Amino acid sequence: MGKSLLYTTLSFPTFINLASSPDKGLDEKINETFMPFAVWWENLVLAEIPFFGHGIPIVLIILILGALFFTLYFGFVNIRHFPTAIQVVRGKYDELEKSAPKLKPHVYEIDGDLVDTIKDEGLTGEVNHFQALATAVSGTVGLGNIAMVAVAISIGGPGATFWMILAGLLGMSSKFVECTLGVKHRDIDKNGNVFGGPMYYLSRGLKQRGFSRLGKFLATLFAILCVGASFGGGNAFQSNQAAAQIIERFGLTGEATGSIIGLVFAILAGIVIIGGIKRIAKVTEKVVPFMAILYVGAALFIIFSKIEWVDDALALIVSEAFTPTATISGGFVGVMIQGFRRAAFSNEAGAGSAAIAHSAVNTSFPASEGLVGLLEPFIDTVLVCTMTAIVIILFNMDGAFVYGNVVDGQALMGDGSRLGGVNITSLAFENSINGSSWILMVAVCLFAFSTILSWSYYGLQAWKYLFGRGKVIDLTYKIIFLLFTVLGSAITLDAVIKFSDAMILALVFPNMIGLLILFPSVNKEFKIYLSLIGKR
Repeated sequence: MGKSLLYTTLSFPTFINLASSPDKGLDEKINETFMPFAVWWENLVLAEIPFFGHGIPIVLIILILGALFFTLYFGFVNIRHFPTAIQVVRGKYDELEKSAPKLKPHVYEIDGDLVDTIKDEGLTGEVNHFQALATAVSGTVGLGNIAMVAVAISIGGPGATFWMILAGLLGMSSKFVECTLGVKHRDIDKNGNVFGGPMYYLSRGLKQRGFSRLGKFLATLFAILCVGASFGGGNAFQSNQAAAQIIERFGLTGEATGSIIGLVFAILAGIVIIGGIKRIAKVTEKVVPFMAILYVGAALFIIFSKIEWVDDALALIVSEAFTPTATISGGFVGVMIQGFRRAAFSNEAGAGSAAIAHSAVNTSFPASEGLVGLLEPFIDTVLVCTMTAIVIILFNMDGAFVYGNVVDGQALMGDGSRLGGVNITSLAFENSINGSSWILMVAVCLFAFSTILSWSYYGLQAWKYLFGRGKVIDLTYKIIFLLFTVLGSAITLDAVIKFSDAMILALVFPNMIGLLILFPSVNKEFKIYLSLIGKR
């Protein structure tokens, strides 16, 4: 089965027929061939059911209701234990790790999906809490916070921000559950290498609950979708928007400009990716704080420089969440869907991807990393996305663009032109701080680069689950992954959004089914950890 899957995946890029339409440029040829597939995949994943006269994607219902259930079941863990999570990251309870009972090192084979899967229970992980958080945050705090917020607001208006924030707060609980399970069911080999994520807690956790076949099916499905998501939202979308900023700032032209920029990104990413999770963690723990300070600092400066308008912006966020302007398609439901959809893409809570990075943490207590994980949606959506939204709304107080008038991902600007995604955010920054669009370009490139690095690790772990572990298998994935870095830079924003949205959201189906079955074991781990640190 592994070989047939490998051959199928290797043949996937062949759908690009660059020989057609010889009178068109390389980037245009790639886009024309890619778009039909992106549309088909989006329609499949985002299948809708009627809701108050409008259609709402089934996947969003599962995502939000699941997050709401976890929030209630765990007693608002996202709020009550937020301070505890910060203390864990700061290392307050590191002494607890040193005094934890150590199991006698024992290497054995596990009868599961891979015959070479081994576990050494005397080893506890590869990276510390902060490195795991930095790697996972760099995978979520990406261009979804800059470009996708602009997309959400241009389509759904200011009210979409309200639903993004709500989805982020609820998503903290989902992230807590999946990150705890990621550590609980991970594999650590005799060399200390960690293999974890939904593939493992779906197969092993569900087997323990008597759902062996279901677990194997969901784990395999998740792994396949995760590989696809690493190519799409974690890679192609990132390089697409970084290339768009570089082209816009430098005024570059040419038939293959996007492809060339993507090639440069691919080379730089390839240098880091070869080193694995330890090198990725070392890079992200340095890049993430820098890019956060750079971007958040500029956003806060704009917000405080227009502080007299902030009350009006916040009022719009709340009022238009329930009574949007007439130009917004779908009314209240349309606004809510845009907010939830973009939040899901941005913070990935419920998608299970971050559990892969958190599985690598050096800890003996799974719930400790679950607490660390819940910080991600707060940082990603509640803080960064909200600041981006306020900057864009302040920029549009004078009617810079028309809410709801979006064609192919491009909003109608006041001067009659069309802009979309990251370029709207860039214009909003430039409008407030002369020259800040250059700062944003640097931030965008760093966001894109760090996200590409993190998602390369996520996708590789899923790839290994499907095809086994070995240098040739690893190299095969990395080559295909880097090809999508180039591909993403060449296609249009509309095509890459359709593909990326659907790929990330598709992960929700297998992952949330597993979470809704396995959550009682998370509760047990949580109670054990709270009793040890004296928190009740």
